[in-house]
Amino acid sequence: MKFEHLVQVNDLADPAQANLTREEVWFGLLCRAEDPRPFLPGLDRCVIVERSEGALARELHFGGAVVEDKVTFAELDWMRFESAATAEHAGGSLTIRIEEPEPGEVFLRFQYATTLAEGAGQDVQVAGYVRSAYHESDLDTLRVIRMIAESCRLQ
Repeated sequence: MKFEHLVQVNDLADPAQANLTREEVWFGLLCRAEDPRPFLPGLDRCVIVERSEGALARELHFGGAVVEDKVTFAELDWMRFESAATAEHAGGSLTIRIEEPEPGEVFLRFQYATTLAEGAGQDVQVAGYVRSAYHESDLDTLRVIRMIAESCRLQ
């Protein structure tokens, strides 16, 4: 199953909302790669097992379940999380792109490719639940990025 959606970071028409720069959003995404615990409820710990230019290999520990994934990225542009399917985890990939069609008008594009089947009947219903859960998770990602940016501004 493949799907994507766009999350607006800055609402330039809302003066009450603090706008984030592309750099602040990128820093938040780097935090998600280095220590995803604030972004992933239920995650006990993250171990970086390998680090190279533009990539990390990680072990994500959820109780007794361990998910191995790889994070690749192009600075200030995109970040991709990829994991293989296992007995405990469906596997797939998530690419997050920072888009800025106009200066200050920042969006995050979340692109998912999962091992879940797209089909008819119950598969369609499951796909709808998965899309909805991922969308909520992505809104939470932006909330955490906002908290990180705010805490950095206070220092």
